Amino acid sequence: MLSYIIKRVAQSALVLFVVGLVAFSMFRFVGDPIDNMLGQERTMEDVERLRAQLGLDQPFPVQYVKFLQEAVQGNFGVSFRQGRPVAEILAERAPATLELALVSAVLAIVLGIALGVFTAIRRDGFAANFIMSASLIGVSLPTFLIGILLIYIFSVELGWLPSFGRGEVVDLGWWSTGLLTSSGLKALILPAITLGLYQMTLIMRLVRSEMLEVLRQDYIRFARARGLSDHTINFRHALKNTMVPVITIIGLQLGAIIAFAIITETVFQWPGLGLLFINAIQFVDIPVMAAYLMMISVIFVTINLAVDILYAFIDPRLRVSA
Repeated sequence: MLSYIIKRVAQSALVLFVVGLVAFSMFRFVGDPIDNMLGQERTMEDVERLRAQLGLDQPFPVQYVKFLQEAVQGNFGVSFRQGRPVAEILAERAPATLELALVSAVLAIVLGIALGVFTAIRRDGFAANFIMSASLIGVSLPTFLIGILLIYIFSVELGWLPSFGRGEVVDLGWWSTGLLTSSGLKALILPAITLGLYQMTLIMRLVRSEMLEVLRQDYIRFARARGLSDHTINFRHALKNTMVPVITIIGLQLGAIIAFAIITETVFQWPGLGLLFINAIQFVDIPVMAAYLMMISVIFVTINLAVDILYAFIDPRLRVSA
């Protein structure tokens, strides 16, 4: 088991190195930050002096190695736009994104598994068929369109929920949360539904498919022949074996929720990391862009690593094959 974990950790480190190299290389083609930092009356001497101060006059490999060295220590440099440490800016924006992602993930996992089990057990019923038909909305429609539709219905027409912003927040040390205020909770509802709807429908359809497959197995028929109750068969035997492949998908979707929060935060003007990244692109704020992509990569790789290890504990055959 130890060799399996070491192998996966080494693979994760290699992935982070490659992703960081690709991301850092892309920034060479998004524009020159000097153009946005200096006015129209700049001189070549001003340009060269600022370029030297930012380290942009150094060769690309030197810039990348320096970036990695600083990133490992949690130092991502200074924002070209705001003139503040990037780590400080990320710390301010992270609570909003993580809070939104956490609520969306809980909704997606809980409702996805519950509806998946229900539609599998009651597969011939009207309610199950209606849920499966309605789930096509979450799979087919893009995230930004779902957000716009929700804003139109619940904000413009009904006026029940706010269409943008985070509402009032409460500071708990370095963490700020809107879960403790009524306006914060109302502001969270539409973005959370928008962000988690696709993941919920995906988990639901996967759970249903796996549940139906498990219910056809011989040991389920044997359990019915023994006279076990439907509740015991469905939840103690079928659901347990259904969750083995679902765990992998759930792990991937948790990372996707944080990554895809960019779209949701842009639609709802949610003051999180995604909106920060969009603004950084507009102003060619390379340190912020690099730090954001590296952070998302670390989250994705960490979640995948945790899922791989958890999967190995659940299915010992993976430890043998590895």
